[in-house]
Amino acid sequence: MEDVLKLYEEAYDPARPVVCMDETNKQLVGEARTPIPASPGKPSRIDYEYERCGTADVFLFTEPLGNWRCVDITETRTRVDWALQVKNLVDDYYPHATKIRLVMDNLNTHTIGSLYETFPPEEARRIAEKLEIHYTPKHGSWLNVAEIELRVLTVQCLNRRIADSSVLRREVRAWEVSRNTSDAHVDWQFTTEDARIHLKQLYPRFEV
Repeated sequence: MEDVLKLYEEAYDPARPVVCMDETNKQLVGEARTPIPASPGKPSRIDYEYERCGTADVFLFTEPLGNWRCVDITETRTRVDWALQVKNLVDDYYPHATKIRLVMDNLNTHTIGSLYETFPPEEARRIAEKLEIHYTPKHGSWLNVAEIELRVLTVQCLNRRIADSSVLRREVRAWEVSRNTSDAHVDWQFTTEDARIHLKQLYPRFEV
C-alpha cells in the first residue's frame, strides 16, 4: 500500500510517468422491443425485457498527473489482450519515456509472463524493460486511480443498454476525448501518513 501511495506523492516526471491501469467487463444488451421516446407530458419508456448480445472487455489507462486517459475495447480479457495493450502503452503513448511506472491489481493476466506468451523473447524483454510495475495490495484495488476513472466512465457512458461493440467503441472514444480535453481529474489526497493513522490495523504488530 505504501509503495503505491509514495508514487502518488512524487512530483510529475514526464520521463518516468505514473500510469494506472484497470479493466472491466461490459455486458452487451439489446432492446427486445423498440423504446418509446419521450413526448410532451410523458417520459420515455423502455421494456424490461432485453436481448443478450455477448460481452466486451474495457481496458483503461490513465496518467493522473498528466490528466490523460485511454480506453480500448476488446472481445476477451486474456493474457494476450493485456500484453497487446501494454505494448501500445509503451510504443504508441509513451515512446520517449525512460520508464513507465505502472500501477494495477495483481490479476493473473497482469504479469511480465503474459508478454513472453504473446511476443518473441527479445520483444517481450524490450517491453518489460520499459515497465516498473507496482501492484495494489489484495483488497486494496481502491488505491488504483484507474478504478476511479472506470467508475466515472461507467456512470457517464456505460450505465445503459448498448448492443454492439462498434457502438460501444464509438461511445467510449467520445467520452475519452471529452474527459481528456476537460479540467476533470481525480484529486487524490490520501497519503502514507493517513494510511498509518486510519489503517493501522492492517499493519503488522510486533510484541516487545
